[in-house]
Amino acid sequence: MQQPRIAIISFPGNNCEVESLRAVKRAGMEAVFFKWNDAREQLADVNGYFLPGGFSYEDRGRSGMVAARDPLFAFLHEEAERGKVIIGNCNGAQMLVESGLIPLDRGLKMSLARNAIKGGAVGFINEWVWITPTCTRERCATSDWEGTMHLPIAHGEGRFMTKDKDLWKHLKENGQMAFSYCDTQGKVAADDPVVTPNGSTFAIAGLCNPAGNVVALMPHPERTPNGDPYFASMKRWIEGKKAAGQRGGKVAGQRGGEWKIAARKQRPVEIFVGTIITNNEERTVEQAAHRLVPGLKLTQLKYLSPGKKSPESILTHLALFNPNKETAIVQKGGAFFRWESAEKKLVALDRSPLQNAVTLLRRDEPDTGAGALGQGSETGICYLCRGMSEKELLRPEVLEIFANPHASTLERIS
Repeated sequence: MQQPRIAIISFPGNNCEVESLRAVKRAGMEAVFFKWNDAREQLADVNGYFLPGGFSYEDRGRSGMVAARDPLFAFLHEEAERGKVIIGNCNGAQMLVESGLIPLDRGLKMSLARNAIKGGAVGFINEWVWITPTCTRERCATSDWEGTMHLPIAHGEGRFMTKDKDLWKHLKENGQMAFSYCDTQGKVAADDPVVTPNGSTFAIAGLCNPAGNVVALMPHPERTPNGDPYFASMKRWIEGKKAAGQRGGKVAGQRGGEWKIAARKQRPVEIFVGTIITNNEERTVEQAAHRLVPGLKLTQLKYLSPGKKSPESILTHLALFNPNKETAIVQKGGAFFRWESAEKKLVALDRSPLQNAVTLLRRDEPDTGAGALGQGSETGICYLCRGMSEKELLRPEVLEIFANPHASTLERIS
């Protein structure tokens, strides 16, 4: 039988293509390098796909969000329904979750949220972990091996999380919790930060879709020969499916529930920080949204609301505000002020800079930036949206560009 052909799909910012090509070849498969904007005809005789790690689009918005909304993913949804294998590791896993291919084939059902354990945020993790299959060997394309696997992880957003409690029950009953973090003996421990350093729910390291042909895994089996059984399993799955002429399952899930956008209660002090130079994240998020709302004009601001500290103490702290590349507007007691960095003082404004815009505030859970401002503080990202109707903007599929509802909240600032 001819070697299975696997397309390694590279989006701008990915950086694990070489390791992925090597791992696929070591497993006896043919690796095909494919850039996200290459001609689709090159994929005509491909048997499977591998989405590598890295930082696609510099993780602008959030990890995997922009790439997952590329038109290529409409094609990958079709390929998954046809039974083609699609594997995503690290950033690839983030793309699969953001695209809805994981866990239920359609709909944004969960998040790979920022690493956090009991007691607070963790930040970026770069270390080695152990994983073990927690599904049957035949359940998914990469689970046909036993024991433990020692692998590196390198991510800041790897915590499998959903606010849909019924979904966990469904995934467990359906055997989709494919891989878990464990100790050297294979014991799974969700509450042990040594074993599960990113705080992932139920110590989940990887999930599969209902048919088992799509798998999202956060550790990096491609970066070490320790992970070779993972890719050998992928090869056997493809060859078995090809031989049996089997196809994947029918597309199952649909988009999740409606967003509830609450009006935000104004806090005593709120600081809105913009940039003097071009904000690349702002432009990239805007471009992603343009596929759904072509007229959108977006302004992205950093939001800081100190609990007890004065705005002056925040804006004169270089670690919190850089006057060489940032500007700041302060809301204090219902009035708005412009911060004059050279004179270190607030200058009153005659009107709100938020007027004539639908302003949304994204706050991540947990609030990883609040600690730097002191007790009772809150931080987030503001999106000032102009150039479209509220009806166009407040659709769930548009709001999901600004925030993942399973890891963040959205509030409206009036």
